Formats: sequence, C-alpha cells, structure tokens
Amino acid sequence: MEEAVYVGIDVSKQWLDVHVLPSSQRWRTERDEASLETLSRRLREAAPALIVLEATGGLQTRVAAALTAAGLPVAVVNPRQVRDFARATGLLAKTDRLDAAIIARFAAMLRPEPRALPDEALRALADLVARRRDLVGMRAAEKTRLTSATNVVVRRSIERNIAALTSEIDALDEQIGQSIKASPVWRAQQNLLLSVPGAGPQLARTLITDLPELGRLTRRQIAALAGLAPFADDSGTHRGRRHVRGGRASVRVALYMATVSARRFNPVIRAVFDRLTAAGKPFKLAMTACMRKLLVILNAMARDNKPWTTADDLLNAKPALS
Repeated sequence: MEEAVYVGIDVSKQWLDVHVLPSSQRWRTERDEASLETLSRRLREAAPALIVLEATGGLQTRVAAALTAAGLPVAVVNPRQVRDFARATGLLAKTDRLDAAIIARFAAMLRPEPRALPDEALRALADLVARRRDLVGMRAAEKTRLTSATNVVVRRSIERNIAALTSEIDALDEQIGQSIKASPVWRAQQNLLLSVPGAGPQLARTLITDLPELGRLTRRQIAALAGLAPFADDSGTHRGRRHVRGGRASVRVALYMATVSARRFNPVIRAVFDRLTAAGKPFKLAMTACMRKLLVILNAMARDNKPWTTADDLLNAKPALS
C-alpha cells in the first residue's frame, strides 16, 4: 500500500514554503494567481490526504481558498498548536523551510479535520467585524492615554484621534448592519441570537463570523472550540485546578462582555453566577462558567432554530441543552 501524503505550507507575505511527506520534497513558490494555480495542480498530482496551513493574520485565506477550490483537503490550524507540537518533538530551530517541514509532520501525526472555508460574503463580513474590533481596541488605548495626559496639546491630539476612531467605528457598524440585513440567513440568525437577554449586536455578529459552527456541534465541542472547556491538571494523587485555554479569543471576548450584561438581565445566567459565588467560587471561575452556559444556550437555540422565550421554559427544556 502507498503511504498517505501530507503537506505542510508555511505562509509569509512574500512566498510559500511547501514540504511534502513522506517524500520530503520541498520547494518555494510565489503567492500570485498563476503560482497558486501551478501549486494546486502539482498538489493534485500528489493526491495528499491532508494539507495544513497556519492561520497567519489572514495571509492564509487566499492560499487556502485556492487549494480548496481545486478540491484539495485543507485544514487551517492555530499557530500555537504547531509551536507546541514543535517543542514537544524537540524541533526548536526556526526558518520558513523548517516551519513547513514541522507543519507537514504536524499534519501527518495529528491529522486535524479539514473544514470548508466560508464563502466570499462571510469572509467580507468577518473582515468588517475584525476591523471594528481593532478600532475599538485602538480607541480604548487612546482613552487610557488621555487619563494620564497633562499637556494640553497632547490631550487635544488624543481627543481628536478618539473622535476620528469613533466616527470610523460608527461607519463600520452601519456597513455591518447593512450586510446582515441584505442576507435573510444572517438576519434571521442575528434576530435569534438577540432574543437572549444580555446578548447584543456585537456578540451576534462575532458568532456569525467567527463561530459558524454554532448549532452544528455538541455543547462540549462548541465550548472547546471557543476555549471554554475546562482541562484537567491531574498527576498521580495531585488534583489540580481545572482551567480553560486555547480556542477563539474573539469569541471569548464577545461572550465575556455579553455575560457582564447577562448577569443583570438574564435570569438563567444570573442564577448560575449567584449559585457559584454563594458557594465561594472565585469571580473569574463564576464568569467563565456563565460564559460557557450562555454559549451552550445559544448553541441549542441555533441548532433547534428556536428563540428565547422565558427563563422557565429554557430551564425545563433540558434535552435542548444537552
């Protein structure tokens, strides 16, 4: 039997480094359309079981889209997973070519599941949401600087920048809203999510763009994907504190902000928070548990296509939350 073929591609701004296992073939290619067509054709001839790329701030999107369009199995993974794998296997040196080889070994040994890329419309919406998130962070940083600025000229400069950033954020909000209104599917999904007390437009938009798996996975799977599944830290007789890690940071941030509101306005989330804090649990642990509870509720609603009705109905609908 022929050995399965696995491909690792290291993506940079200038070029792509490709490594193929088990043949150990490697080459470098440009990122233009013609080069991507040639790469797709060459990899089709190799018939790989899997091609893996790291998520590199959007640089991978065009490459992954071209390979997926050619009918090739592509998985885009978190770079931290690959770095952890490299450290665990003692591969500490770092160059673009070595990175491609490590990614190929990661593909062969761990075999992440290929997932379909979002269509152009969803990618465009995700870009708008991500840009808004960047601008909000920049505005928050400027507001922090303003609190310590004493020079009048500096204060006025910061205030002008805050005003400009606010204007840009408002313009993006308008564009995002128009994009969602133009899609019956997104509009229905947003309305469904907004029916939950505490869930606001930013949470709904983040879930639509950054968590398209919502409603298609089990509660444990969706929690793990968002980085809200507790991991054990046990060894021998030692029983360490469970903790969360990994997952999609943008989703966790949006869920945290929604949970702050849900603690006041959502009877289910408020009951969970009050119960945990009354039992002496730390604030951070209680908030994380509430974030997971909120996500599980949203996942069940998206799965069953049923909006929030009342707290009693939701609490009694245990099969829908399993």
